Amino acid sequence: MAYAFTRRARRLWRQYGVFWLGAIAVGLIAVLYARLIDWGYNTFRELQQQHVWLPLILTPAVAAASVWLTRKFFRGAEGSGIPQVIATLHGAPSESGSRLLTLRILFGKIAVSFLGILGGFTMGREGPTVQVGAALMFNLRRLYPRSNAVIARQLVLAGAAAGLSAAFNTPLAGIVFAIEELTRSFEARASGVLITAIIIAGVVALGINGNYTYFGTIQVGTHFPNVMALAVVVTGIVTGIAGGVFCWLLLNTGRWIPAPLRALHSGRPVVFGALCGLVIAVIGLVSGGTTFGSGYAEARGLLYGTEHLSVAYPFLKMASMVGSYLPGIPGGIFAPSLSIGAGFGNVLHMVFSNMQLPMLIALAMVGYMAAVTQAPITSFVIVMEMINGHALVISLMATALVASRVSRLFAPPLYEALSERYAAPHPHPPSEPAPEVPEALEDAAPHDEARDAPRTDTASQ
Repeated sequence: MAYAFTRRARRLWRQYGVFWLGAIAVGLIAVLYARLIDWGYNTFRELQQQHVWLPLILTPAVAAASVWLTRKFFRGAEGSGIPQVIATLHGAPSESGSRLLTLRILFGKIAVSFLGILGGFTMGREGPTVQVGAALMFNLRRLYPRSNAVIARQLVLAGAAAGLSAAFNTPLAGIVFAIEELTRSFEARASGVLITAIIIAGVVALGINGNYTYFGTIQVGTHFPNVMALAVVVTGIVTGIAGGVFCWLLLNTGRWIPAPLRALHSGRPVVFGALCGLVIAVIGLVSGGTTFGSGYAEARGLLYGTEHLSVAYPFLKMASMVGSYLPGIPGGIFAPSLSIGAGFGNVLHMVFSNMQLPMLIALAMVGYMAAVTQAPITSFVIVMEMINGHALVISLMATALVASRVSRLFAPPLYEALSERYAAPHPHPPSEPAPEVPEALEDAAPHDEARDAPRTDTASQ
């Protein structure tokens, strides 16, 4: 009897216990990482307010240090980390995870992204939390006596979804994100484990932070204006174009970055990073400091009417965001995309002045995010949960679908395109996967030459 009980307990531990343990750890790390990033940005803002011109020195120095650290010690930690997770799930999880989801990369992701936000870079922490969660869960496969590809894949998927859920406090979005963005399919066999991991990570985060919505609750009433349908279409088109252009810029750097800068990036990446840092600092000073950081405060301020931004804000924020990812350092695009979308909503309010500003901002937030990710369902679920905007479900959904479709006219899905560059080991040292972004030199060369030339390190999302 005792033997049978022990055997059953061991089987249950292997089937559920490891996932539960990992989900608890993901929730804890997501909360601690969020607080670390918030502290880093608040520190930067205090210094910047005391010494207005400090970013002209600090931001380039931080950029150079971040590029050096990433290339020297943390290859595979570039950008948001979601493309790395997708590459792991779509390939051989054990082999890809051993390159892209190591504990070293987990540490580097947190450390270098913290350094970047301390320098005022335009980046978020939600995307990196996805890779951190996936890496943490992937390494728990060692607790299984005989780990296999199925177990590794389930661990990665559960960790990534739990990371997003804990970062935004959006459990439903975590589930949809895993289905729509990470796997593009639904597996009934893994659904119970996935949902349980998301719930546990969310409970841990709520236990520490309390019950909250990311942007609070907006009040839009029950009576929508007569121009609502027109506003949805126009907002979807505008944000779809903007998001599509952003994706095109990241995926086609060789077509718009001047040749001397491409050569500088290839030959002296640390110097190129410092130059990008200087551009970010100048944009930040021109914008009055509003383009520094993730943009969470600006988006929330617009939603609640406590922040008044110029019509140039979304364009300056986009420029700063591109500059933040060209050097190829860790950082996410979720929160900055929401902030840029809020800025476009503020601009569109000049056209639809009879609409409530929070309503228009919510539509533009989901539109721009859907355009960048081309994952419309995930986008509208995330925004709906973040603003408690159930009254806007249909409008948010329609805007996301329009924006996603318009964006596809400019570029393919960003994360999927970037994930292809992690599908195989780097042609040089096997432990160094190709960074995430733009094929700068490839795009600049004729097609055949670009295909035959060795891959170059370029920017990251």
